[in-house]
Amino acid sequence: MEFRRIPGLPPYVFTIIDGLKRDARRAGRDVVDLGFGNPDLPSPPVAVEKLAEAAQNSRNHRYSASRGIPKLRQAVAAHYERSFGVALDPETEVLSTIGAKEGFSHLMWVLLQSGDVALVPSPSYPIHIWGPYFAGADARQVPVGTGEDYVSNVMEAWELGWPKPRVVVLSFPHNPTTATVELADLQRLVDWARERDVVLVHDFAYADVAFDGWKPPSILQCTGAMECSVELYSMTKSFSMAGWRVAFLVGNAEVVGALTKLKSYLDYGTFQPIQIAATVTLNEATDYPSEINAVYESRRNALVDGLARIGWEIERPRATMFAWAPIPEPYRDLGSIDFATLLVRECDVAVSPGVGFGPGADGHVRFALIENEQRIVQAVRQLKRGLPKLG
Repeated sequence: MEFRRIPGLPPYVFTIIDGLKRDARRAGRDVVDLGFGNPDLPSPPVAVEKLAEAAQNSRNHRYSASRGIPKLRQAVAAHYERSFGVALDPETEVLSTIGAKEGFSHLMWVLLQSGDVALVPSPSYPIHIWGPYFAGADARQVPVGTGEDYVSNVMEAWELGWPKPRVVVLSFPHNPTTATVELADLQRLVDWARERDVVLVHDFAYADVAFDGWKPPSILQCTGAMECSVELYSMTKSFSMAGWRVAFLVGNAEVVGALTKLKSYLDYGTFQPIQIAATVTLNEATDYPSEINAVYESRRNALVDGLARIGWEIERPRATMFAWAPIPEPYRDLGSIDFATLLVRECDVAVSPGVGFGPGADGHVRFALIENEQRIVQAVRQLKRGLPKLG
């Protein structure tokens, strides 16, 4: 049987390390899992309590609204006003999505078709590359990370490319590289996009996960951004609600309206008790992101400082729940899959191979800060034991 689009997908390399991790654990070994970015911290108690309460009401068991219930969209607008000073119309500029990946993928359907081009970060969270591909379009990769000016790189790629890209995907703070951007650079990109009829799609997954007193800017804070920009905001990391699948598309009313129309054909929205719980969380658990941050910042310090002590120097992330680590020079010839395999087999530590985020990332591995400090310290000890060439 022939399939469409599926044959073009490469093997999902993260499953290789996941399989090795499972085999090691079955054999009785204690593997410290710093691979998959699956938050281990609990969701806010108020979210769980309100979910249980709302689920008891049979009226909430019916189909909901694909665009999100009105009070949830109002809560999102209020959150943006509090957090970023951005005024949003909950009727026309806010849309609930079933997680950011669903929202991004279907957004590509309304913005792109065969023959169109999107500019996407490289390395990249995989859906940023494959979302345009699923829409039948071409995704041209633009370098991002340490030493790269993504905004300037986008402008250069647009000038050199043909056909001219109509969508630019950006995501700051960035997964996997942890690169960040300042508001002035986003403003530069917005000014440029307005002159060229380009739509900017900002995946703002780590909007609230930043350290050392720094706060990531929303692209919607830029003057004129509402003319050309939309942003995906998720409760996954900010409120540790990964499994709930609650995210939002906000920004340009035309783009939000187009995705709203498409989603009306595709789904009836997230289970209504989840939407009710998310509404209460946004309104009442406003301090929860800062509590989450404090935990991740402490874990970041434990990892980066610990690696430095054993001779593996990496950049201290300014944001996200990850650390992007160049493979140490004595092991660089292995490439990221073989090196990550070595870490499971010799160190009982699981990380994500960089090549899973694009071929240009094969010289790196990604650590996820999803274990407590004691486990991170244990992982560092095991890395020291299993990597004798370090230092």
